[in-house]
Amino acid sequence: MNFIKILKESLFLPQKKAMFQINRIEMDKIMIYLFILFTIASLPELMFRLTNWTGLGGEMNIIFQLIYFFMFYYLILAILLLGVISLIAYLGRGVVHLANRKLSYGTLWKLTACSITIPTAVFTLTSFIWPIPDWFLGIFFIYPLLLLIRMVFLYPQKRTR
Repeated sequence: MNFIKILKESLFLPQKKAMFQINRIEMDKIMIYLFILFTIASLPELMFRLTNWTGLGGEMNIIFQLIYFFMFYYLILAILLLGVISLIAYLGRGVVHLANRKLSYGTLWKLTACSITIPTAVFTLTSFIWPIPDWFLGIFFIYPLLLLIRMVFLYPQKRTR
């Protein structure tokens, strides 16, 4: 299964072998991996809403609770996280240019997407234990930025002719 392979390689970042294996994975599989990761990260909030939320006039139907959760939590979280991944990859382009490395934006995006595995897992596990606000997830994006800078310097430099 590709999810397990991507997860395994993501946990071994910034090793060279893991970086090159992630570079060989297609972008659509990385996107599916990310949406599964976002689903796992939003499970604590879903559990909280299903156990504690009531509608205006009393109990809300569980179907409507799931629709409400999907529209107003999961989609917004996914869009924000994809935007932050793109921003970090764009900042990585500047590092690539300064370090004279041969990395494209797509490769940086894949590496950044896979580097958020550990911060997302930490966020999810701590959310099950203590209720923490979602904006706290922004603090966890310092790790992927530093990891991406380290990975850029592990890639070979451009050859000069």
